[in-house]
Amino acid sequence: MPSGSESLNFHQKMERLILEMVEQELPLKEALKEFEKIYIEIVIRNHKGNKTKAAKTLGLHRNTLHNLCRSLKIQ
Repeated sequence: MPSGSESLNFHQKMERLILEMVEQELPLKEALKEFEKIYIEIVIRNHKGNKTKAAKTLGLHRNTLHNLCRSLKIQ
């Protein structure tokens, strides 16, 4: 596997991240929750806080995104 992360493909980058999580014995449920939270935060940030546009990008209804943000404690 290449040493520089810039030369890794998406799958290889995810494998590295998952290996770190496994080494830390992070339960699957927590890992999925953390991934989902960060993913949603980045999409919302990319849409400058516009949750309607973010929901469309995520393939969710606006109310579903609102409920997810509340349950994941996303501002």
